[in-house]
Amino acid sequence: MKKYIPLALSVLFLTIASCKQEKKDDSPTQMEQVMAVHDEVMPKMGKLGKLVGQLKSKVDTTEIGKKYEAAMIDLQDANTSMMDWMRNFGDRFDSDEILNGKELSEQKQQWLNEEEEKVKALKEQINSSIERAEKLLAEEE
Repeated sequence: MKKYIPLALSVLFLTIASCKQEKKDDSPTQMEQVMAVHDEVMPKMGKLGKLVGQLKSKVDTTEIGKKYEAAMIDLQDANTSMMDWMRNFGDRFDSDEILNGKELSEQKQQWLNEEEEKVKALKEQINSSIERAEKLLAEEE
């Protein structure tokens, strides 16, 4: 009987360890989460450009024209922020780290923490600038 206790404990330990490993593999990594936010807002860049075009023709020196101009500048700033974020992110991480889950150094992990905050702020900037522009354009209809 005493011979089976270590065997049973070993089996139990291996079962628990394998379950923990499976759970870890199912949840997205921090890098995947950062890229998911990027992938969520990237398709909106076309909409952003379209809205800039719609607003540009309405900009003038009147009060409403200045509102169109402010909304257009917000959209352009959001576009610039996205391009800057992508360039800086690409400068900090290589494709193996981004796409293949290559382990990050301590410095790069710190950068990823910073980039996660930046991309969340970028998402908010893009979404709010689009919302503002659409609302302004809808008011004229």
